[in-house]
Amino acid sequence: MQSPRCPLPASLVLLGGGHAHLGVLRGFGLRPMPGVRLTMISRAAYSVYSAMVPGWVAGHYPLEALCFDLERLCRSAGAQFCQDEAIGLDPAARQILCRSGRSFHYDRLSIDIGSEAHFEAVPGAAGNVLPLKPIDGWLHRWDTLRERVMAHDGPVRIGVVGAGAAGVEVLLAIQHRLCELHAAAGRSAERLRYHLFADSLNLLPNHNPRTQRIFTRLLAARAVEVHTARAVVEVGAGRVKLQDGEEFRLEEILWASGPVPARWLARSGLALDDRGFIEVRDTLQSPSHPQVFAAGDIAAMLAHPRPKSGVFAVRAAAPLERNLRRSLQGL
Repeated sequence: MQSPRCPLPASLVLLGGGHAHLGVLRGFGLRPMPGVRLTMISRAAYSVYSAMVPGWVAGHYPLEALCFDLERLCRSAGAQFCQDEAIGLDPAARQILCRSGRSFHYDRLSIDIGSEAHFEAVPGAAGNVLPLKPIDGWLHRWDTLRERVMAHDGPVRIGVVGAGAAGVEVLLAIQHRLCELHAAAGRSAERLRYHLFADSLNLLPNHNPRTQRIFTRLLAARAVEVHTARAVVEVGAGRVKLQDGEEFRLEEILWASGPVPARWLARSGLALDDRGFIEVRDTLQSPSHPQVFAAGDIAAMLAHPRPKSGVFAVRAAAPLERNLRRSLQGL
């Protein structure tokens, strides 16, 4: 889809510090585009590489290995960095509305804000679960969870809701790290029990049967109790209730089930899919507003659907940068 040429100087705003936008920043830093003012707006000061989070939880990486300083990256790319959170969009005026009360004008806008945890529809979940998303918040939650478990004297039952890649990887990483910490403290990790809950018939539903079998065997060998085709329908303080009525007592409840988009998108006027994610064409442009692009979890490709996985956001960086440049040039 062709876009009208932008009168220069033009404003390109990157909303969110997601994986695709890191690549765009790098590209514009290496090859600046004369006449284009580049701005990044991000709720967090650091971008976290999601694929390394389980390894960090397991103790394999230091925190600095998976965090990117967004202000520093912007400075190296000649871009302005604003730590703020979008709460609305006025596509007619081409304005982004932020929590601080500020608004930002754009000629071209790219949205890469990731997704959020899906638990608000489950009674009692809010306030009683530890969501894995947004990832920057999980970094702090893991620190407090680890300290809480190590300070607890009795048995500890840890449950993870959601048996996709994130839930399985994080559960195994937590088990590995807590086992190490118990050994270092001269304590037995036998007091720890693990549960994995899934509403799907199989764990890792987006993976092939061979991968599912491998991890089913691995979880069994690690004494993880796996509950498939048993959705969590209610949560209380220290407990979950399944659709068949059975309840489980848990000291820690982690939530890794299905991502949802930011709520303000529903009022944005952008074309959205049936789950509320931003629809994009192959160019990563919105079909309703070609001045707006989206990538990563927040985007829903119309012709070639992709899982909500960080690897696809990384792969989107190069075509996103290329198409933003073409759009600014009116190509």
